[in-house]
Amino acid sequence: MSFVAGPVSVRTPASSANLGPGFDALGLALTLYDDVTGEVTESTDGEVEGDLHFTVEGEGADSVPRDETHLVVRAMHAAFDVLGERPRGLRLHFRNAIPHGRGLGSSAAAIVSGIMLARGLVDDGAARLGDSAAYQLAADLEGHPDNVAAAVFGGLTIAWLDGAAACVERLDSATDVTVFVPPGAVSTEKARGLLPEQVPHRDAAHNAGRAALLVVALTSAPDRLLAATDDRLHQSYRSGAMPDSYALMQELRVDGIAAIISGAGPAVLAFGHGLAGRAPEGWNVLELGVDSEGARILAT
Repeated sequence: MSFVAGPVSVRTPASSANLGPGFDALGLALTLYDDVTGEVTESTDGEVEGDLHFTVEGEGADSVPRDETHLVVRAMHAAFDVLGERPRGLRLHFRNAIPHGRGLGSSAAAIVSGIMLARGLVDDGAARLGDSAAYQLAADLEGHPDNVAAAVFGGLTIAWLDGAAACVERLDSATDVTVFVPPGAVSTEKARGLLPEQVPHRDAAHNAGRAALLVVALTSAPDRLLAATDDRLHQSYRSGAMPDSYALMQELRVDGIAAIISGAGPAVLAFGHGLAGRAPEGWNVLELGVDSEGARILAT
């Protein structure tokens, strides 16, 4: 196996999963990105010029690890192992825009970035590790497929597991969203820990119908978004961990605005623009669209 000469850059979108009723199934890629540039620091005669050189700007610049434990590096190693060989030296630079711990798919973006960067640094990487295999590896590393599906393929994705196999259907969606990002984070593990083992049958039936309606609303019937985003499976159970987020979501919905907790929270996503004035003090507001491409190599 040989590595390409010079740097390779990957751009990976943020994502919002669940989208209300589509728990662990629906994902939407957003026009907010992390960029990672990598270069193999191994000379043509095989001499190592360095092990791991690391620079970070933007989100997480003061907090992310700068060693082998970084999630992007771990994903790169997993992909290199599939491809057959790890380089002995890497130089990496991160330009992060996706907030961490807010329910916008930062960990999925890191995993997908690492996999795509690793295959981009191998001469025949895309042929040896196609998009379906890259998606499977990302889902295995993340533990669930909803965010990584949107990060890999872009658009609106329906993701599920068939045994151990990660499956996906991708649809086009053209919609505007406003994301309200609170100053504090909530870990996905904590948010998942608040969910009950069982829910009432009527609530499960409610969500099945609304999730089906949401697919239609996001592709061809935007006037159905308010009804389609009504959830009974996860958001209320998590409200105690993010009371301000839950209150904002409820206030927007009372006013007829389709709003949800993004992923495991605590960011709130509302469909439409022109809503910045509804942000609580100290929150950031992002007016975004749907990314249609998913993770990709940037032209040099």
